[in-house]
Amino acid sequence: MQLRLILLGLIPLVLISPAWSYTKAKQEVSDLKTRNFLTQLSTDTPKTDLYKKDIPTPETFQQVLKEAYETFKGVNEGKNADYIPFLAKADPNLFGIVIATVDGKVYEIGDSKYPFSMQSVSKVFTFAHVLQTLGSTAVEEKIGVNATGLPFNSLIAIELNETRSVNPLVNAGAITTVSFVPGNTPEDRWNQIIGTMSDFAGRPLSVQEEVYRSESETNLRNRGIVQLLDSYKKLGSDPLESLDLYTRQCSIEVTARDLALMSATLANGGVNPITSKRVLAQNYVPKVLAVMLTNGLYEDSGTWAYQVGLPAKSGVSGGIIAVVPGKFAIATYSPPLDQAGNSFRGQKAIEYITSKLGVNIFSGATSRTQVASYPKQGGQ
Repeated sequence: MQLRLILLGLIPLVLISPAWSYTKAKQEVSDLKTRNFLTQLSTDTPKTDLYKKDIPTPETFQQVLKEAYETFKGVNEGKNADYIPFLAKADPNLFGIVIATVDGKVYEIGDSKYPFSMQSVSKVFTFAHVLQTLGSTAVEEKIGVNATGLPFNSLIAIELNETRSVNPLVNAGAITTVSFVPGNTPEDRWNQIIGTMSDFAGRPLSVQEEVYRSESETNLRNRGIVQLLDSYKKLGSDPLESLDLYTRQCSIEVTARDLALMSATLANGGVNPITSKRVLAQNYVPKVLAVMLTNGLYEDSGTWAYQVGLPAKSGVSGGIIAVVPGKFAIATYSPPLDQAGNSFRGQKAIEYITSKLGVNIFSGATSRTQVASYPKQGGQ
């Protein structure tokens, strides 16, 4: 009798257990997939295979580089920056374009290995370092992230903002950013700055001493900016020391190839695609790219976002970087600038490449269709 009762009691469990087991198994599979996905996102090296199907072929890259170079190398608009004597002497005919992918491939044409000073392009990478050191909230409070709509060396932008904050990609914000690089001495702080730049580039970088001297002797406006910031107690360290470190930072020597790899590190989620070294935590990369999109080309940043649709940063020596997240980066070098201080040929070349490859970040699925059809279009 007892055995019969036990068996009868088991019948509901036998009838229910298959459905229950299936549900539990399904949940376990779902949990496993979620854990695997999160593990993948948190690994030191992003799984760029996720994106490779959307990366143009080597033939496509080579073709579009050649077309962009041939189309714009003869453009004579713009003029060299003349407020820094050394930059005024640069050959205005120099022109190089480089594309670096997240899987470490590099395509280049023209004067891609010609050395020049980073100037304002350097602001991106010191900002990335300070962002990772202080955290995003502190950066927003101490430095600011909003566009000014004014020239890169504006003092009025500081006065118009009640919090006296601007953003890390104009001079006032970049000097403030440098002032918050941690360290006990100026040399400690400098070692972090040059070390960060070198890690992004994948090789040791150094300063163009002649550019550094030229800028130090003529940076009267930046001296006014730093004194104004100091009067509002916006700096994290000595004002003149911060200005000197900023000037040295702008004088770091690179090539267009270096800039392409530095920005490809951002495209690759903070991991250098050549050395595989993680330089920036992945969760900070979107913050850097957002500020580049809204502030990277100074008062023309809105026009750039509207026409090109890529996070970018320019420098008055003639360099520009642009990032296609998860895929590749573009860097150009051409000294003649427009009225806002952005390389004229560089902007045109990047806009051409972006349009031909359909990689405007606001294009969505359209970009994949355009990339797939591009080889058939030839040079049309």
